[in-house]
Amino acid sequence: MTIKKIHYVSGLTLSVFIGVHLFNHFMSFWGPTAHISTMEILRFVYRNPLVETLLLIAVLTQIVSGIRLFIRKRKEVTNSFEQLQILTGLYLALFLTIHLSAVLTGRSVFHLDTNFYFGAAGLNTFPFNVFFIPYYSLAIISVFGHVAAVHRTKMKRSLLGASPGQQSVWILILGVVLAGFLIYGLTNRFNGFQIPKEYKVLTGN
Repeated sequence: MTIKKIHYVSGLTLSVFIGVHLFNHFMSFWGPTAHISTMEILRFVYRNPLVETLLLIAVLTQIVSGIRLFIRKRKEVTNSFEQLQILTGLYLALFLTIHLSAVLTGRSVFHLDTNFYFGAAGLNTFPFNVFFIPYYSLAIISVFGHVAAVHRTKMKRSLLGASPGQQSVWILILGVVLAGFLIYGLTNRFNGFQIPKEYKVLTGN
């Protein structure tokens, strides 16, 4: 199997988890309790040792294969979508590395439940939210941007009157809108959530 194929398969695997993860974040509109309750149900699947191992392998495979593809093809970029694919791929590799390290550190070093409050601490605490709001927003946009770029390459026909290029633009726009929508929910409509004392160690408060 080629590196490109391996990258594609690991990406599909991660896309399923990311989709479920974003749905979980959508529940923040009903408050932390709804978010955590949904997460507890979903954890029966992705906290299964086998599934968790497969996800970890998929993340590492995606990062390593993505970097190798970047090194190989960075001088072969011919259009804006290929450039978008490279830029979003690099950002996602950085984000996944940081995010995975943070979650593992939170669980093994700080002995925290990496639930809603673990991710929301930085989003709801000034001045950390100045960094974390764009950090998470760009991650969501990059997922959709990466998918849009791949879609532009693989899609060969129009759909509902939209050309492959137009379809890809709409996918990217959807990512931008969804990023804003989810950040709005995760910050209690920009009013901020109260963070429990045990999670304030993450922001030094």
